[in-house]
Amino acid sequence: MSSIVVVGTMAFDTIETPFGKAPKILGGSANYFALSASHYVPVRCVSVVGEDYPAEQIQLLKSRGIDVDGVLHMKEGKTFHWSGAYGYDLAEAKTLATCLNVLENFEAKVPESYRSTPFVFLGNLAPKLQSSVLAQMKEPKFVAIDTMNFWIEGQREALIEAISHCHALIINEGEIRQLTRTFNIVQAADKVREWGPQIVVIKRGEYGAALFHHGEAFVVPGLPLAEVKDPTGAGDTFAGGFMGYLASQHQFSLSTKTLRKAVVYGCVMASFTVQDFGFKELLGLKQEQREERYRRFVDLTSFHE
Repeated sequence: MSSIVVVGTMAFDTIETPFGKAPKILGGSANYFALSASHYVPVRCVSVVGEDYPAEQIQLLKSRGIDVDGVLHMKEGKTFHWSGAYGYDLAEAKTLATCLNVLENFEAKVPESYRSTPFVFLGNLAPKLQSSVLAQMKEPKFVAIDTMNFWIEGQREALIEAISHCHALIINEGEIRQLTRTFNIVQAADKVREWGPQIVVIKRGEYGAALFHHGEAFVVPGLPLAEVKDPTGAGDTFAGGFMGYLASQHQFSLSTKTLRKAVVYGCVMASFTVQDFGFKELLGLKQEQREERYRRFVDLTSFHE
């Protein structure tokens, strides 16, 4: 079993959906990813928080086997805070406010003890910061990167440069079209693979995910759920399940079978997150629940002639 380094945000989120409101709850890409991936392997976290970040949350991460030596505590300054609202389709949030706070001048320093970690996830941050973290790592086996429309619009060339040094891009459907300037997602995935990554995973929200790997395609649907409250963090939870499953294998493999199972486990983990606000569903999640939901995905996609 290996471990994963994640660099991303640890944040406060204020969220409003048609199904409720959640003021200033804990969120951020590093939190969602780490709490998801820690169900499979140990996780090492690189992030920054302000003086207002609760100490009990740091202890919670530690209790889940998440190493927080790479989390910088700024004694003066506030933690990153995002506020957003969703409509009934829950497909995309309308950003109401973004307060970068301590994240604005964050320069990630990877602890020496992290640098030989074989798996790396570059969460949604400035491309320059993602590249800086990767440059500090020592020949990782597998690196995946995420991004968002803000960086695609403002720093596209720097983002493509960062992507070119990774093994996999994990991105949502609208953003890969925007990034590649290509509407068709098959052609868009081919374009990304020309830049470097041979694995492209496209998150499709309630419609599941698509995997493109060496000319092969695999599509898994979203799991029909009776209750969905908040999709915030689902993409990072997906990435945690995907990377966590890959890292948990005794023999590292990027075979078609392994990658497909990793995508399904990503969907499994994301399906729990959306059922409530924040990441509380990930905290009490048991292995039996994960495996039962995995079997539901198998049943959902099986058919006989």
